Amino acid sequence: MTHKLLSFFAVFILIGSQTSVAQKRTFSVSSEEVRIDVLVTDSGKPVTDLQTSDFEVFDNGVRQEIEYAKIQQHSSINATLVFDMSRSVVGELLDHLKEAAYGLLSEFKENDRAALITFNHAVVLGAPLTGDFTQLKTALDRTQPSGNSSLIDASYAGLILAESGSELPLIIIFSDGFDTSSWLTGEAVLETAKRNDSVVYAISTHRQPDESFLNDLTKLTGGTLFEVESTGALASVFLSSLKEFRNRYLLAYTPRGVSEKGWHKLDVRVKNPLAAIRTRPGYMRSASGE
Repeated sequence: MTHKLLSFFAVFILIGSQTSVAQKRTFSVSSEEVRIDVLVTDSGKPVTDLQTSDFEVFDNGVRQEIEYAKIQQHSSINATLVFDMSRSVVGELLDHLKEAAYGLLSEFKENDRAALITFNHAVVLGAPLTGDFTQLKTALDRTQPSGNSSLIDASYAGLILAESGSELPLIIIFSDGFDTSSWLTGEAVLETAKRNDSVVYAISTHRQPDESFLNDLTKLTGGTLFEVESTGALASVFLSSLKEFRNRYLLAYTPRGVSEKGWHKLDVRVKNPLAAIRTRPGYMRSASGE
């Protein structure tokens, strides 16, 4: 028990050292810009030719003036990989996970950065945000699966670390979806996600109920939960997550005519009535100085 507690706090000390010069939280003060990641599809295919004038954003029912809307294909990203390394990730599953991770890293661009967090009963910062992807591969190769699963604690660590960069924050979580040893509650981590502009993609090796932590986390951040029946599909699912993220639009506005704190319901629309939109349902805002 003592070893687990020390491991839990050690990873947050390490992550804290990475975030000491982090940007201010997107949703923290009244005058600060709000950024929203939006995926627009038509018949299941991404729509990639929209302009700022094609979007409308309503914050708590109040229409906002969008400052810009740009597709993320040509922008740098920060990707935080959060991988389950409990005792269930062995043999063929571990091989497929490593192959999928290597394939994902090969698709990152010159100015992209990535970090690796692994978890079992402890949460470990394998590699900080870096453009040297060899560090991540080396850290992944050194990992030996064992112990129970602290999925919720690791997801919190991923949210905190993802906010330490100025680029677009993407989190990819791999897990069987079950948590057996976290200290934090799912509700507490979801509250953190409301104040965080990361988009979470989760890949689970087991089907998740509608009211599950991974379902709630991906919906709250506007991401996607993939449930894979065959571990051989991991590589294609990882690449699909990255491709989908790059096809999202980044919308920005400075909130006007709305309260300075509390939950803000978002409604994003496009002119194409047949288009489907996926984005976060809202965000939590704190008054200036809090």
